Amino acid sequence: MEFWNEKAISSHTEPVLKEVDVVVCGGGPSGVAAATVCGRQGLNTLLIEKNGFCGGAAVSGLSGTICGLYLTQEDIENKEPEQVVFGFAEEFKKRLTEKGGLTEPQIYGNTHVLTFDPFCWREVADDMLEEANVSVLYHTLVSEVSKDENTLTAIRIESSAGNSYIKAKAFIDCTGDAALIAKSGLEYTFGDNGAIQNPTMMFRVSNVDTPAFYEYFGKDTICPADCTRKLSDAYAKGTYNTPRDRVWIFPTPQESIFLMNCTQLAGQHGEMLNVINPEDRSHAEISGRRAAREYHRFFKDNIPAFNESELIDMAPEVGVRQTRTIVGEKQLSNEHVANCTKCDDSIARSSWPIELHAGEVSKLQWLTNDYYEIPYGTLVPKDLRNVIVAGRSLCAEHEALASSRVTAQCFEYGHAAAVATGLLFEENCSYKDVTANELRTRMVANGSSL
Repeated sequence: MEFWNEKAISSHTEPVLKEVDVVVCGGGPSGVAAATVCGRQGLNTLLIEKNGFCGGAAVSGLSGTICGLYLTQEDIENKEPEQVVFGFAEEFKKRLTEKGGLTEPQIYGNTHVLTFDPFCWREVADDMLEEANVSVLYHTLVSEVSKDENTLTAIRIESSAGNSYIKAKAFIDCTGDAALIAKSGLEYTFGDNGAIQNPTMMFRVSNVDTPAFYEYFGKDTICPADCTRKLSDAYAKGTYNTPRDRVWIFPTPQESIFLMNCTQLAGQHGEMLNVINPEDRSHAEISGRRAAREYHRFFKDNIPAFNESELIDMAPEVGVRQTRTIVGEKQLSNEHVANCTKCDDSIARSSWPIELHAGEVSKLQWLTNDYYEIPYGTLVPKDLRNVIVAGRSLCAEHEALASSRVTAQCFEYGHAAAVATGLLFEENCSYKDVTANELRTRMVANGSSL
């Protein structure tokens, strides 16, 4: 069923609300980084976000962790965390720590993650955007674009106040859904021949017996084999509706509160949910809330550390891992990721595993003691001169995206897009023709490791 025309290209007649240098669409990790760094470069910057706060899937989807900062290592319990991603990701990490909103590194399989407090995340984002003189419009959606050949000239926005247009010289698409690309009529792909990763409903529980938790789970946030067996047996017997038997549980900055990544959502008959489709996404929201309640019931009944626990929070919206992927000047291939390939135009590193949540069984392929680099061209869509993408919509093959879509890398994609925007204005060129060496030099000066 078609719910809207994705090729929503118009020649606008409605009033122009603002004229700015650059519009950043979407306030997730990449959007906050892009808008903040654009503002710091003296560009008149506007950030548009559909929610009333920044954070994207990290906050509204309650993913709750900063993944992708650290090197994957063997014998992880006897190794100190080795950080390989810095730049804006490191700056945001430090700001969260200053607010008491971030844990110490926690073991996740063969690497480390950090768990953050979502309220602190929102505050840090607000503070950084304000300090950079970025204008923000919350509760605002992009509904159409206006285009002159291969140049975007304006976007149409919708809010409770009505409709109007924003004109800009450059646009950064951080929507996670490649919304500007789709509405411009450009080509994009959708998962593996139309199959995308499963969405998840994250939740938090309080009053967990922390010593008992560590006694049973150990230091790894991936559940132990005994827990997997119990979940599988419970599902087979029909006593609990727990189809996913490998779950992730993260301590949070708050004492005795734990973040639960348990659900793996599918349609009523086990089919893939297309979360671009509002019908499928609505089903995901409703079934996700029920699934969270069911998993908590299992843990409360069967795992002693959770006997007195209470379900206190579910994600405001289902967590989405993947939708549209742009067709870019370069593509991040599965082979590039698996072989830990380096490149001359790198704008970020990643040692995060290929973490593929699709079908009935999740896949984890570790990139041990090494990392790959993401090329700048993966952010640059073909056939638009003044639009760049940052976030999970970068040009990547299906399994490569399952590694490259996580939080630390998204921070750095936004950072790179913003620096490229500064060069676009200075060099009076298209994003495609930005000088990659100068882009990298400026990112390194900002603290990135390249």
